[in-house]
Amino acid sequence: MSTHAPRTAQPVALPATLDEAVAALAAEPAAVPVAGGTDLMGDVNAGSLRPAALVGLGRLGELRGWEYRDGHAVLGACLTHARMGRPDFAALIPALAAAARTAGPPQVRNAGTLGGNIITGAATGDTLPVLAALEAHLVVVGPEGSERGIPVGHLLAGRERLRPAELLAFVRVPLLHAPQTFLKATGRTGPARALASVSVVLDPVRREVRCAVGAVAPMPLRPLEAERWVASLVDWDGERRLPPDALAAFGEYVGAACVPDPEPGPEGGEPAELSPALRHLRRTVAALARRGLGRALS
Repeated sequence: MSTHAPRTAQPVALPATLDEAVAALAAEPAAVPVAGGTDLMGDVNAGSLRPAALVGLGRLGELRGWEYRDGHAVLGACLTHARMGRPDFAALIPALAAAARTAGPPQVRNAGTLGGNIITGAATGDTLPVLAALEAHLVVVGPEGSERGIPVGHLLAGRERLRPAELLAFVRVPLLHAPQTFLKATGRTGPARALASVSVVLDPVRREVRCAVGAVAPMPLRPLEAERWVASLVDWDGERRLPPDALAAFGEYVGAACVPDPEPGPEGGEPAELSPALRHLRRTVAALARRGLGRALS
C-alpha cells in the first residue's frame, strides 16, 4: 500500500500555432509552458513544483529555427542546445554555440531549449552570459496579437516580468561579425554545472569590449568599468592586440568587480578578508576573463 495521496492528472494542451499557445495560456492562467522540460520536469519529479496545467510547445515549428532580419538573428525560443551547437550556427554566433555545447550531457542538449534557459534563469545557465554580453532582446507575444521587446538583462534582473498569458517567442541577437568567446570552469571534467563562466564579445562598430560573467551571482554580471577601460586600450584600426600585462590587468579588474571584497563593518572598520573559496572564485573569473579576451583579440 502507498502512503502517498493520489495525484490528480494535470490537463495538457498541445497547441499547433503560436496564437493557440497564447490562447491556451489565457484560458488557464495557472498553466506552465513546457518545451524541453529539462528543468521544469526535474522540479515536478522532485515534488517542488505542481503545475495546475501544462502547455506543450513541441509542435510549434516556428519557434524551433531562426532567420535573419535587420542585421539580427531572430532565434526561436524552442531552439535546442544541440541545434545551436552545430557548425552552421557556430559560424553565426560562435559564443552562443560554444555555450550550448557545454550545457550538460547529450540527452540534456537534445531536449533543453534557449527559451527554457532564459525563463528558468538559473545562475548557472550557460547561454545567459553570452546573451547578456551580446545585449540580446527578447520578443514576447501575448493575447490579441500583442508583441513587445524586453532586454534580456531586464528580465534576468527582475526589472521586467512576463505578464499573464505572455510567452517568450523569439530572441533577437545582433550579428556583430566579430570575434566572441565563451569559457567555463567546472568542478570536474566533462559536462557539469559552471562554477564560473565568462563571455567576451568585441563590437568593432561601436568600438566596445563587452564582458559578462555567469554563475557567480543570481544573474550575469557586466563589469562595465573594466569593459570601458580595456576598450580604450584596443587599437580598433590596427591589429587589435594587447600585451600580456594588459590582459592580466583586465582579468584582475573583472575578478575584483564580480567577486568584490566584503563591505566594512557597521563601525567603519577594516573590511573582512575574502574566504579561501571566494579568493579561488575571483582568481577563476580573472583567468577566464583574461583568456577570453586574449582569444577574441587574437
